[in-house]
Amino acid sequence: MTGSFWWDLVLGVASALLLAWVALVVMLLVVRPRGGLLREALRLLPDVLRLIRRLAADRSLPRAVRVRIALLLVYLALPIDLIPDFVPVLGYADDAIIVTAVLRSVVKRAGIDAVQAHWPGTHDGFATLTRLTGLDS
Repeated sequence: MTGSFWWDLVLGVASALLLAWVALVVMLLVVRPRGGLLREALRLLPDVLRLIRRLAADRSLPRAVRVRIALLLVYLALPIDLIPDFVPVLGYADDAIIVTAVLRSVVKRAGIDAVQAHWPGTHDGFATLTRLTGLDS
């Protein structure tokens, strides 16, 4: 194998990784909360983290829900972000957007009642959570 093969391989892998990253950024832009809800999501973060922990501990929830929550916890624990913090707006908001997307999925799968039973915050906070997950309509 020649040096050209390895160079082509490195360029191909780098291009594929860049394309995958761009696709993930576009996905984050599509699922981000609209109308100022991102700021509200950041304010709810402590309650949402307690909610995630409570949902993860509930063995009565479907396995797929607990797997999603476990993957979310792993992502949040990683020191590397999907979007670096120096990127304006999305740099700091990517965690909130991903949490919102996972919660939408969890609520649709487990039901709003299961989430409400584990909600540690106020009624107003839960109302905001339902708006974030798109279940207020």
